[in-house]
Amino acid sequence: MTVAAEIGVFGGSGFYSFLENVSSEVIDTPYGPPSAPVAIGVVAGRQVAFLPRHGQDHQTPAHKVNFRANLWAMRELGVRRILGPCAAGSLQPDIAPGDVVVLDQLVDRTSGRTDTYFDGPVPGHVSLADPYCPELRAVIIGAADQTGLTVHENGTVVVISGPRFSTRAESAWYRSAGWHAINMTQYPEAALARELGICYVGIAMITDYDVGVEGINDIAPVEMHEVFAVLKANVEKTRELLSNALPMIPKVAECRCITALDSGPLRPS
Repeated sequence: MTVAAEIGVFGGSGFYSFLENVSSEVIDTPYGPPSAPVAIGVVAGRQVAFLPRHGQDHQTPAHKVNFRANLWAMRELGVRRILGPCAAGSLQPDIAPGDVVVLDQLVDRTSGRTDTYFDGPVPGHVSLADPYCPELRAVIIGAADQTGLTVHENGTVVVISGPRFSTRAESAWYRSAGWHAINMTQYPEAALARELGICYVGIAMITDYDVGVEGINDIAPVEMHEVFAVLKANVEKTRELLSNALPMIPKVAECRCITALDSGPLRPS
């Protein structure tokens, strides 16, 4: 397939409108269909592929997302850089709903998810010591200065399977470990990107305080209508953040994300 895009974005359907001259590609992958057809358009002169990870109508829950197909479809289109905005809950009182955390670490607490392309017969092992691309992280942090968003430049996200939210005991455990945000999709999305040699950055859009956050009075269990209300209120600023970041992404990567491919047979075409 001819290269159709250089940068990819995973996110919710609210981001469609930041693309211009949009076309749609239905991609076949060895791992089944991705969550939706991929929208391809132009932002600030850059070819961008957009894929809603939960489907066009947010019909696919996190534990059912075909992450392998989503990442593979992006790679087939020529994408080598991916921005991954995601909804997340705050585990710390100084990180408020409406804030953004530019993630630098993750902790996997999911179970049962298919999380690798190396299923045999050829073994492969990649380093995920630093799961997020440092070059893309710097771009997002720089772009955030041009928006009205409160941005935290570092943070660890703990990823749970869902679809349920945490118990109070679980939330207290995660918080006591010093982790900053909780989410359901950053793993295996970030790990699969690394296996394909794709630069990836996770951008946690904080929608709520997780239950049991110390220092916050009367935290009630989160409800989905509250999450969607915060996302809707901030979607314009999030689009602004991404639109500012896209032209700042270097055309030639100087990070080491692609060297993950040195340990396996999956090479960029």
